[in-house]
Amino acid sequence: MNDTPIHLRAGGTSLVVAIDGGRLPRILHWGPDLGELGDAALADLHRAALPAIGDSAVTYPQPVPVLPQLTEGWLGRPGLVGDSDGRRWAPFFREATHEVGDTLDGPVLRSSARDPDYGLAIDIEIQVLGSSGLVRQRAGIRNDAAQPYRVGSLELALPVPSDATEILDLTGRWALERVPQRRPFRVGEWVRASRGGKPGLEHTLLLVAGESGFGFRHGTVWATHLAWSGNQVLAAELTPAGTRHLAAGELLLPGEVVLGQGEEFRSRWQYGSWGVGLDELAARFHRHLRSRPHHPRAPRPVVLNTWEAVYFRHDLDTLLELAERGAELGAERFVLDDGWFLGRRDDTSSLGDWTVDPAVWPKGLQPLADRVRELGMDFGLWFEPEMVNLDSDLARRHPEWIFDAGHGPGLPSRHQHVLDLGHPGAYAYLFERMSELVGSLGIAYIKWDHNRYLLDAGHVPDGRPGVRTQVQQAYRLMAQLKAAHPGLEIESCASGGGRVDLGVLELTDRVWPSDCNDPHERLEIQRWTGLLVPPELQGTHIGAEESHTTHRTHPLDYRAEKALWGHLGIETNLLTADDGTRAALARWVAFHKEHRALLHTGEVVHADLADAAYRLEGVVSGDRSEALYAFSVVERPATWPPGRIRFPGLDDARHYTVEAVHPGSAPAAGAVLPPWQRAGVTLSGRALRLVGVEAPSLDVDRSVLLRVTAS
Repeated sequence: MNDTPIHLRAGGTSLVVAIDGGRLPRILHWGPDLGELGDAALADLHRAALPAIGDSAVTYPQPVPVLPQLTEGWLGRPGLVGDSDGRRWAPFFREATHEVGDTLDGPVLRSSARDPDYGLAIDIEIQVLGSSGLVRQRAGIRNDAAQPYRVGSLELALPVPSDATEILDLTGRWALERVPQRRPFRVGEWVRASRGGKPGLEHTLLLVAGESGFGFRHGTVWATHLAWSGNQVLAAELTPAGTRHLAAGELLLPGEVVLGQGEEFRSRWQYGSWGVGLDELAARFHRHLRSRPHHPRAPRPVVLNTWEAVYFRHDLDTLLELAERGAELGAERFVLDDGWFLGRRDDTSSLGDWTVDPAVWPKGLQPLADRVRELGMDFGLWFEPEMVNLDSDLARRHPEWIFDAGHGPGLPSRHQHVLDLGHPGAYAYLFERMSELVGSLGIAYIKWDHNRYLLDAGHVPDGRPGVRTQVQQAYRLMAQLKAAHPGLEIESCASGGGRVDLGVLELTDRVWPSDCNDPHERLEIQRWTGLLVPPELQGTHIGAEESHTTHRTHPLDYRAEKALWGHLGIETNLLTADDGTRAALARWVAFHKEHRALLHTGEVVHADLADAAYRLEGVVSGDRSEALYAFSVVERPATWPPGRIRFPGLDDARHYTVEAVHPGSAPAAGAVLPPWQRAGVTLSGRALRLVGVEAPSLDVDRSVLLRVTAS
């Protein structure tokens, strides 16, 4: 292959990569499709991207390599950190070879290079995915020398242009995940690290760089994500020379990766998405997930979860009645949450003892599971496989299976510690117990929880870090259970939204965005989780009138409307709900079922409204023939009434009828409504996008559903 740059095109994305001079790949352009480019045009594009260099190439290292190297004059974040007892610490990979291929997933560039002085080899794979236009890349480092090589980090870079002057990332805490924060993209590094053995409640999910003031529908944006459920780092860096890039990689603990001769370490996939506005950026991730062969395609069953109804108070008669009430409302899946196993009366004991408690369930769980299926629902069960209470039979029998970095099992969190899946016996025990229960009870769904951080994850007896192995073994356990029980679905829950990433989503069928069911918070949590995860993979439940986590109270219609937009569930106590509440719930469930094909396949859109007191978001069908939107008031605005709202995502050339719909309760008699809302209105998509309609006047934490259908 000659030194002409490589042009990878797919899904509306162009990636132009320089491969000259025996160097590792350097990305010249990542973003909008450039169209067909011949060799001469690609060569000119390369020349056009090179800086003027005076007497020091060190000062001008651009274009940024995918794997930046100190030995090429790069003074920013290094691509590879490693050594052999203080030697072989500044590798210089050269004499690179490159090969372009086509795969079912999209075009790919594979590059290989060596450092003959150090006895190290590297290969890099860069791909543009045809289904979505996402870019993904990974690297493998191999040690060919006799001396062991300790890998400290392996990070790849995705350059962004100088237009990207603002950074968006996310933070959060328990019951308040995915809180956005913005900052200028200034010289230096902005680094977000996860060190607790899972991405975490504070995890940024994506690291986004974009044009100043970008929103959901405007401003070009670029983002990176690491498909990994363990320790990791995402970084945005602007060098004094003006180069900007987004980097991602595993965050390795000391000694986690030491390569003997001939051994290799391969990084996790780093994903990159771009778009004009966050909606387009997110749509690429959604299209990618929906294109997978194993993506859920059957209607997502409406869930009845027992947690906020009964907590640990389990008995057969109560749960049978709850199941019957749920079936009457249209629930299609019944999930028995925490509290069913040996000695589990609260959260202080018994994790690890995965045996049905005969004191609570003298006939086992079979009568409940059988009745659930008679009622037309499938049966799901809660596990927290990776955790253990010290007050458990398992911990007393096998204390060596509990992580210990040399100071005992460490600080408890929710009275629990971590079971080391790197012990073959611990792994085998979990698989045997879980598989037996799934098979004997006909379990269709596992709610898989993960509450404690891995603060002290030392493998017994040597105390070496076991975090990376733990994540790999959790992946393996999920995959093995699914292989043994075809059709089994798994939800990733980790104190709520603490394990949400493309790594775990290869093995699970939905994520639990938050333990908070308060609709005021859920609107934002689901909105920002949606940058990566489409609605059908987000669990969204109708909680109690008074929120379990915030103690706010909200009417049923607002709680139900906010739960409508994902994989719907019910978590309110149907045993104490009155007839009117249950009837309204049934209407919301029926409305969701009527529209879930749209909700779970359409394009998610958000209007960029001038006043932060309002939200307008929705889902538009792929053929632009129908859409659902919700207009919400989330705080008291300084001016009133709200003014007009404009609808994103429709076809300018078609005409649409807009009408307010009320699945639960109709507006109160005498409510002040804009004139169009009484009988609907028909306008072109262009008029709805540019002019819009007068917004309904609502109190705080109230919403109106708007159905839009093509004429």
